[in-house]
Amino acid sequence: MQEVVIIGCGDIGCRVGQQLIEQGKEVLALAHTQKSVVKLRKKGFSTLIGDLDYRADTPEIPVHGRQVFYLAPPQGGGKSDVRMLNFCRKLSPKNTPAKVVYISTSGVYGDCGGEIVTEERPINPQTARAMRRASAENQLQEQAAKLGFALVILRVTGIYGPGRLPLARIRQGHPVLKKGDGSYTNRVHTFDLVQVCLAAMEKGEHGDIFNVCDGQESSMTDYFLAVADLCDLPRPKEIGMAEAEKEMTPLMLSYLKESRRMSNRKMLDKLAVKLLYPTLADGLKASRGES
Repeated sequence: MQEVVIIGCGDIGCRVGQQLIEQGKEVLALAHTQKSVVKLRKKGFSTLIGDLDYRADTPEIPVHGRQVFYLAPPQGGGKSDVRMLNFCRKLSPKNTPAKVVYISTSGVYGDCGGEIVTEERPINPQTARAMRRASAENQLQEQAAKLGFALVILRVTGIYGPGRLPLARIRQGHPVLKKGDGSYTNRVHTFDLVQVCLAAMEKGEHGDIFNVCDGQESSMTDYFLAVADLCDLPRPKEIGMAEAEKEMTPLMLSYLKESRRMSNRKMLDKLAVKLLYPTLADGLKASRGES
């Protein structure tokens, strides 16, 4: 009988699961393909194959009395999270998790004009991708109230780390905003996000929401320039917003037009997390070799 279920076993899910397996726990992972099943089983996971995109393909996921990490992103389009809807349809009084930790995004706050953002700030999603995350939060909150399981939500900022640096984008010569035009943003290193996930399951209480970031505010431009310098790549060209409107993708522009300075005080205090990489400089050095 598995003690932990992971929905969405990508990079973060695999790292979380492997730490739990090393602790002697049995971990069941929902896998999308047979190829993923083989990969996960080699790492010690039990597996269940299924697809959350379609109601008919969503398997019966045995979560009753178990801890669940829901790390799967929403589908690519729309304003509601259909994958979460299909997961929630499988919950019932006879299939109720003990606790769910859900990875959301800081994007649900929307543009905050560079203000410091705490967990008390009302959400105001302004892009479809953020609306899908807000939809997922709401669906889980409704199910938790209905069925009585504990729910902890992690609103995560930009993730970087091994294999997650924007090297291809820099090599392809994509521009960045001029420093004066860039908005505030935050990040968190992969390894720190993993330890926050585990701490949230252990110490988080029902209804807790945590901003997850390293606490070092900067801009997307600062990030790209730092990566380029670290990896001995040419620095990206800096352009103004008017030119960016013509050259950048709508997705990249949507990130650049929202400005937030995230407070991680609650995460540090309540979860007693000691960040491995509280600064971008330290985190990048720990990411280069595996990128």
